[in-house]
Amino acid sequence: MVVPTFTTLGGGPTVLMLHGIGGGHLSFAPQVESLAVAGYRAVAWDMPGYGHSAPIEPYTFKGLAQSCVLLIESLKVADVVLVGHSMGGMVAQEVVARRPDLVNRLVLCGTSPAFGKPDGDWQREFISQRTAPLDAGKSMADLAQTLVPQMVGPGSLPEGVRLATHCMGMVPAATYRRALECIVTFDRRANLPNISVPTLLVAGEHDRNAPAAVMKKMADAIPRSTFLQMKGIGHLQNLEAPDEFDGMLLNFLSLPQELLH
Repeated sequence: MVVPTFTTLGGGPTVLMLHGIGGGHLSFAPQVESLAVAGYRAVAWDMPGYGHSAPIEPYTFKGLAQSCVLLIESLKVADVVLVGHSMGGMVAQEVVARRPDLVNRLVLCGTSPAFGKPDGDWQREFISQRTAPLDAGKSMADLAQTLVPQMVGPGSLPEGVRLATHCMGMVPAATYRRALECIVTFDRRANLPNISVPTLLVAGEHDRNAPAAVMKKMADAIPRSTFLQMKGIGHLQNLEAPDEFDGMLLNFLSLPQELLH
């Protein structure tokens, strides 16, 4: 297994950001800049199969977590702050479950502890709905033009929505298909009470993919958690309202460990 590609800026404590199914390292462009300016070493990866990162076989959460661990080890640090959005939040939960020693704080945004219903028919239907446009000959860029506007809230910044659309359009169709098949297998609900690091959960008021109520319930199960909801915002919190999101993130990172219950 090779180390995934990533972008990095700044120096200081390491914050590693993991994007969602329609993203890439650019999905965290605003945060990379804000974190670097604030005195952190900001790292945003390309998940296996995204950007210049080699795909993995089989494409599973175990494999994605191993890739992430490999990247953390290559950064030559004792531990990192892990920030995961959507599917990246699931990878972050998988890493914390497998290698809790590598994570000192956790930030989960627009994500959930399990995907959908544990019934195969529902999951097959979800995958076929998402891949139908590709099967009909549409490109990922076409898909992005349709899907991204459906994911955002009324308060979203147009530039952020454009960047999200650009990122999704760059995802290889084959990777998108593999990631969809992977995402429906996720279930780490049983591990939530075992997450022992300070954890920030950020939900969007209008997020239909990871509803705020689901994230609140998730926060209630994590011992040292803080739950925040962004008004007027949908699924792509960090791009829809980057200034507000960065403020929440930097505030959480600046608090001394002992103040985080």
